[in-house]
Amino acid sequence: MIISDWPGAIAHIDADCFFAACERLRRPDLAGRPICVLSSQDACIVAKTYDAKAAGITTGMPVWEARKLMPQAVYLQADFRFYGLLSNKLFAILRRFSPQVEAYSIDEGFVDLDGLRGYWRMGYGEIGDAIRRTIHQETGLTVSVGVSVTRTLAKMASEANKPNGLSVVSGRHIAEFLSGQATRDIPGIGARRAALLGKFGLHTALEFSRAPEAQVQRLLGRTGMHLWHELNGQSLFGIQTAPALPGSMARTASLGERSSDIRLVRSHLSHHCFRLGMDMVARGYTARHFSVMLRLGNFEHVTLAEHLPQATQHLNIMQRTATRLLHGLWREGMVVNACGIVATQIAPAGHAQAGLFAPDAGDRETADLPLWQAMQAMRSRFGNSIIRPANSLLRTAPPARQGRRFGYPLFVCR
Repeated sequence: MIISDWPGAIAHIDADCFFAACERLRRPDLAGRPICVLSSQDACIVAKTYDAKAAGITTGMPVWEARKLMPQAVYLQADFRFYGLLSNKLFAILRRFSPQVEAYSIDEGFVDLDGLRGYWRMGYGEIGDAIRRTIHQETGLTVSVGVSVTRTLAKMASEANKPNGLSVVSGRHIAEFLSGQATRDIPGIGARRAALLGKFGLHTALEFSRAPEAQVQRLLGRTGMHLWHELNGQSLFGIQTAPALPGSMARTASLGERSSDIRLVRSHLSHHCFRLGMDMVARGYTARHFSVMLRLGNFEHVTLAEHLPQATQHLNIMQRTATRLLHGLWREGMVVNACGIVATQIAPAGHAQAGLFAPDAGDRETADLPLWQAMQAMRSRFGNSIIRPANSLLRTAPPARQGRRFGYPLFVCR
């Protein structure tokens, strides 16, 4: 298939080792040292530098296993509030280059560059390089940038030249680029699908893009066909400036110990409800279906769900619902490792349909909303731990974590 150089232009921007890079910004003494960022309960690795990755450390790996592989690495608890500040600054820079920006995640996004060559008086590759240099100059972060005619190709291009790199793949150079990419490098093609494609002689992204449509349809279904079209320069996925409603929202974590004390588990669950509720208030969401999950000592998972008569973001309603579900799950002698709450049937606040037998519920939520918003504003300004529900106080941090987060000057992102 022959296409012009630029039937469209999309840039994919991906921050390099974002969480670890944020930590290095406020701790210059960590320059050159391997860093692993831990989950909120210090249970597993959520991010790592390239040298830690080279040592075999993977995302999701238990901390004890990572320490065995690389004891000399620096292990830091995640500070998502700080990472969010830098993320906001990164995306503000992107919006200076184009009004059409999609925040794909906290550290990566897509930018619609189509038609902007005349505005910026430079080529698409030059715009991508200007984005990369500006982000580094103004934030200290390095990003990898891929520019191509579809978002799938742009994402593959940024991944192909990390860290701090720029890759430009015009329409006429797609085949040349894909010939050097394995099928596992295609977003959405994991190891299992790549192995399946390999059985049919499709080992490179170029071979996949040149496979008959009918074969791709049989092997990978609709998802595979979408990727096939994107790799052939046909853009199916535009820039989504308005984030889609999430299918679910969850807050789960390890207890940090095994426990048969329902009071302790309830305290942790209360903490998760509070975090989830604050996030829903901040993002303007409600939910109607809630489920509580417990992970037992034998690693079995048990869940119980409840469908509410009306969608809510009311913290007290969520807390009472979670408590009912916990008591419904609890059995004498139960040993719990982790717990969490999951909200589904997400809807924008204000669009929830009132329940037939709860006509005043919406009024109660509207009356309480300023309180929840004020609490969220305090958390945003002073940190998430500044305010918390009293029934979560049984939940205590391990001694090793006390005072560790701000044992050095705080880097302020203005």
